[in-house]
Amino acid sequence: MKISRKERAEALMAWDLQYVGAVAGMDEAGRGPLAGNVVTACVVMPAEPLILWVDDSKKLSESRREKVYEEIMSLALHVGIGRCTPQEIDRINILEATKKAMREAAFGIPAEIFLIDAVTGLGLPGREVPLIRGDATSYAIAAASIVAKVTRDREMRELDRIYPEYGFAKNKGYGTAAHIEALKKYGPCPVHRRTFIGHFTQQDGTEFFQR
Repeated sequence: MKISRKERAEALMAWDLQYVGAVAGMDEAGRGPLAGNVVTACVVMPAEPLILWVDDSKKLSESRREKVYEEIMSLALHVGIGRCTPQEIDRINILEATKKAMREAAFGIPAEIFLIDAVTGLGLPGREVPLIRGDATSYAIAAASIVAKVTRDREMRELDRIYPEYGFAKNKGYGTAAHIEALKKYGPCPVHRRTFIGHFTQQDGTEFFQR
């Protein structure tokens, strides 16, 4: 039986309320793309009022995420954002870059419990609780997933204005067929992750090797 948005939000919040102490949720956006930053968010939400559409960001349309993002930002007790650049990702790898960005997002957040979507071993000043599919389990992580996703999507739209040939506003840096064709034609730009690209043949027949 399909549950209502209210029941869904209540179930997510019930998970968070089982912990004693201030709870922060943490998630990332952009671990898989060929271009752009990896962006993380650390969010502390009040128990009420509930935002009915807080859920795994992947389940929401872009327009819905934007609206819910504004609600989260207006109600959240604390929000931290962290980023790692493509250059940092290439230097230290995507997992370590994600951890670095998560530590940045959590810096100064007054929480005793950090619910983290799948990532472990951050060394935060509180109890770390990694949750597989945490954005579909915890209200705070779901809120963080939306903040991270909307923040990164906005960054990619800005990058699209600088590098319009790659279609970043549409593909958000992911390796779509059109994006890969643009890489073959133009080569990488400064916001591409060299370690993610691999072999591509440019239009003139030459090859560039990036990992």
